[in-house]
Amino acid sequence: MAQTRPRVSIITPTFNRADFIGTAVDSVLAQTFSDFELLIVDDGSTDDTVSVLEPYLADRRVRYFNQPNQGQSVARNRGLAEADGELVCFLDSDDAWLPDKLEQQVALMDRHPDVDIVHGDEIDIDEHGREVSRKNMPRFSGMIARELLADNSVSINTVMVRKRCFEEMGGFSESRRVADDYDIWLRFSARYRFLYVSAFFGFYRVMSNQISSDKRARFESNERIVLDFVRDFPAALSSRDRRWGLSRFYCRKARYYARAGDKLVAWSAIGRALRYRPADPVVWRSLFRVIRPGRT
Repeated sequence: MAQTRPRVSIITPTFNRADFIGTAVDSVLAQTFSDFELLIVDDGSTDDTVSVLEPYLADRRVRYFNQPNQGQSVARNRGLAEADGELVCFLDSDDAWLPDKLEQQVALMDRHPDVDIVHGDEIDIDEHGREVSRKNMPRFSGMIARELLADNSVSINTVMVRKRCFEEMGGFSESRRVADDYDIWLRFSARYRFLYVSAFFGFYRVMSNQISSDKRARFESNERIVLDFVRDFPAALSSRDRRWGLSRFYCRKARYYARAGDKLVAWSAIGRALRYRPADPVVWRSLFRVIRPGRT
């Protein structure tokens, strides 16, 4: 008899996270919803990752793949290629989930067939698993391209996505070494409906050696992503919403670089924001922050 396909596929890319991946896997195996497969894609780890994972492989739901180091987006795409589930989730190997994450989200997907991506909030923890913060940025529901153009408000560790979205629009961009998740949520926002739920679904571990901790590299990558999106999906937004989103993005960039002391980049960014929305009070408040970066 053919094996029944799991309802949910969970994709965990990993590279040298032996100290944390056990916690991530434990949080999956402790889920109150059990009809899943966990696909761990080892992107060429050189630490004890294999030894840590070996006991978990006795569970038939856990599948392990190893590949030469090619980057997180390539590892995520390998997981997508191997996934058998109708619904897809992602869990980074240094993070973890709350026990009812899958149960809640499967129920939401069943209740809202018009929704393609469910997402929510997360709890920040430190390297030792201690809670740091429960403060989350504003998140949104519906056709959220305008809001996503301003900032990436979708946390990859909290999402559940219908697999057909990847089949229809492709997987992660393997050319983006930083913020590959921002790229895919923006692309999906051109076609699919998001549902934000004000609930904590996972734990996000804040560490200094994360790719996402380099804010300058992230801003550079994010700027390429938003400009590529505007070019490639011209019908996704009205002219007004496009200008709104881009002005908000450049306001964020200007404020960050002003605080970092790079006034040349800050002034260039606020100038772009002014061109997009010259009468917007938010832009003028950001201009003040560029002039006086130490003031709130």
